[in-house]
Amino acid sequence: MEEPPALHPVKLYVYDVSKGMARRLSPLMLGKQLDGIWHTSIIVHKDEFYYGAGGISSCPPGGTILGPPDSVIDLGNTEVTEEIFLEYLSSLGESMFRSECYNLLEHNCNTFSNEVAQFLTGRKIPSYITDLPDEILATPFGQALRPILASVQVQPSGGNTFSSHNGQS
Repeated sequence: MEEPPALHPVKLYVYDVSKGMARRLSPLMLGKQLDGIWHTSIIVHKDEFYYGAGGISSCPPGGTILGPPDSVIDLGNTEVTEEIFLEYLSSLGESMFRSECYNLLEHNCNTFSNEVAQFLTGRKIPSYITDLPDEILATPFGQALRPILASVQVQPSGGNTFSSHNGQS
């Protein structure tokens, strides 16, 4: 008799990179309330995986300069083994999530988390996270900031850049 496949928990770490400033200043600056400026990462197989201007990186959970997450969302479980997952990340790092593909507004950490969450669990991350750039850009102030925001490169320090050679470098 075959053993059932092992299930591995998948979590979404959500960080407010504004450290509460978005909540306080967004009504004045944007004319609407934002609860935060979100950076996300995926926790699976005992590591945290995220995407930034340096490409795909990993670290122990909570191991970036951002510290502990502001919230943790349980995305369910996956049957995807660590070996298959690392191969998948390697292919992403060589294709759509190369460092030069990073764009704060259109192809960022949340795009990565959403893609990986769907691969692992079939579920998307919450829309309040993925819709945030469009919400900001829908305001006059957001439109004025667009050229500046489009040039911003974000890479939380503290992790290891993911390498296809051995999983981590």
